[in-house]
Amino acid sequence: MAVKIRLARHGAKKRPFYRIVVTDSESPRDGRFIEIVGTYNPVAEPAQIELKDERIKHWMESGALPTHTVRNILKNQGFYSEAPQEA
Repeated sequence: MAVKIRLARHGAKKRPFYRIVVTDSESPRDGRFIEIVGTYNPVAEPAQIELKDERIKHWMESGALPTHTVRNILKNQGFYSEAPQEA
């Protein structure tokens, strides 16, 4: 089972709100997930981002790979200086 850290879209039409979730890579975008590790609201000015740093570190140490978008969010929040390569 390949585990990913990715965005799950919620909110109304034209008013997106995202949850940052840990999920199996074969699950649908808004489907089953293992754990919610943060939120991202791009509509707010500036964008609001909340992260559970300890849980994200735990999952990444366990082999979970962030998607490109989540990697950029983590990088902008100072989560890590070097972005790991996605397989």
